[in-house]
Amino acid sequence: MIAKLPTRTTALTGRHVRLEPLDHTHVPDLFRALGGDDEVWRWTFHLTPRTEDELDSIVEDRLADPACVPFAVVHLASGRTAGITCYFGASGLHEEVEIGGTWYGREYWRTAVNTESKLLLLTHAYEELGMGRVYWKIDHLNERSQAAVRRLGAVHEGTLRRHRQRPDGSWRDSVQFSMLREEWPSVRERLVRRLDRG
Repeated sequence: MIAKLPTRTTALTGRHVRLEPLDHTHVPDLFRALGGDDEVWRWTFHLTPRTEDELDSIVEDRLADPACVPFAVVHLASGRTAGITCYFGASGLHEEVEIGGTWYGREYWRTAVNTESKLLLLTHAYEELGMGRVYWKIDHLNERSQAAVRRLGAVHEGTLRRHRQRPDGSWRDSVQFSMLREEWPSVRERLVRRLDRG
């Protein structure tokens, strides 16, 4: 079976968030949520945006990358854009896709926003696109994101050494995690229970 590829016209809606196609109109909300916050941008391949124009350039980078399907994460209760998350490198032949390029404003950390965003992305990947494997690559120093992916139920696969260069010129190792289609039903059940508990 060949899986379908994600498209830039897809919107995914839950109880707490809506993932909608990212565009430049999201930039003002995004800048309010995560602009100028060094901790949000600490482990990314971008310098911390200090102005809306700098953040707009990062959004443009996402939109110009043909391997990226970027979503704005809209917090439904406030109507504000809380962050960005993306699919990368989707392969229909190999039935796999990466989730990454995820940034949330600090006020949304450890809330239902990330849990439901991942639930929506994973549900779409496995149940609508027909993917067999979803994976993540995380800076080896970014323990917070590694812990979040482990809490999802992803399995540590190994470490890619000297994998990517950071904005300061140093090189990072990337810790890789994955989740398989066979593991998805139990993960989905756990994520739904977590959201139900609030």
